[in-house]
Amino acid sequence: MRQTAAPELVRSRRLLTGYFAGLGVVMAVWGARMPAVQNAAEVSTAGLALVLLAAAFGMVGGLQAGGRLASPARLPVLLTGGAVALAACLALLGFCRSLESLLAAAFAFGVAHGVLDVAANSAAVRCQDAHGRPIMGRLHASYSLGALLGAALAAATAHTSHTVLFAAVAACAAAAAGATTRLTRTVASPALEPVHHGGALGSDGQRGLSRRRLWLLGALAAATLLGEGAAADWAAVHLHDLGATAATSAAAYAAYSAAMAAGRLAGDRLTARFGAIGVVRTGAALAALGLATGLAGSTIAFALLGWTAFGLGLSITIPSLITAAGIGGPRAVATVAVTGYVGLLAGPALIGALATVTALPIALLLPALLAGAVAALTPKALEKLTP
Repeated sequence: MRQTAAPELVRSRRLLTGYFAGLGVVMAVWGARMPAVQNAAEVSTAGLALVLLAAAFGMVGGLQAGGRLASPARLPVLLTGGAVALAACLALLGFCRSLESLLAAAFAFGVAHGVLDVAANSAAVRCQDAHGRPIMGRLHASYSLGALLGAALAAATAHTSHTVLFAAVAACAAAAAGATTRLTRTVASPALEPVHHGGALGSDGQRGLSRRRLWLLGALAAATLLGEGAAADWAAVHLHDLGATAATSAAAYAAYSAAMAAGRLAGDRLTARFGAIGVVRTGAALAALGLATGLAGSTIAFALLGWTAFGLGLSITIPSLITAAGIGGPRAVATVAVTGYVGLLAGPALIGALATVTALPIALLLPALLAGAVAALTPKALEKLTP
């Protein structure tokens, strides 16, 4: 373990915990109050789909731009600037009253989200390397807990105008980012300079990563995030089709999210003890087996257990993949994130298409099969890249 001043490391870790949690709150508030945004702007379901597509395109662009800009010296500016920009865009979305304004604001929101995502994850890789032990799981757990907090906040203020809610959350996020501006300098400290495994440049120009390995990491991220998208959009529908009440149906995704947060909180200790390959492979196998069992059981109880096991099993995969990609620097992190985001976007629609020609339980076997593929390919993807 590198001898780095403990106070500086603690400050960096706490700062990044706040950034990940804040990002989770903002994204959950935006997602939970989307129906209100749609009604205020009087847009159709097709129009809302375009708005989400604009945000997705913006995020892809932001991820790519962030990957190019996120040198260690620029990380403080990207963190503060990305957070303030994301907050401003959230507030702006609350005032949109037309499809055209929503499209523009959503695109800008996506760009800010992408830039902040790359900056936070790149800084997290540096901080983890300086710690000399896994901390990525807990940082990503703070995002999950922030998302749960944001969803609860949105539910508690359901009778409050979304414009007021968005403005209030944006003001708090921007104020927090502004107040910690000086603290962000710790993530650019030379003491946190990552140790690159291998040292040689790969065929993609990224230190320590070949192009083939980079795209394998991206493919596993896409497979994992396809499963996350499936849980978000189809878990409640699956329970409803089994005859569950609305409350029980909604509990499926809540159980999945809680299990993912718990898995990430425990994941760092497990990774330190058993190694990333063993933890990710075992978790992905649990996810595949759990979801497949839940789909085959055809009962509400089995389905709930299946989605819970799915969330627990996948919990540490993305943090481990980001850690491995971090060896290649911010551009490698951005590449894996962009590829993974394709799975998140395409997954729910693909499952819906499969369900129309087969049945939903059969279509939902796709994320289970992909989790099995992640388990099988993890050793090849993470070998010599992670402890």
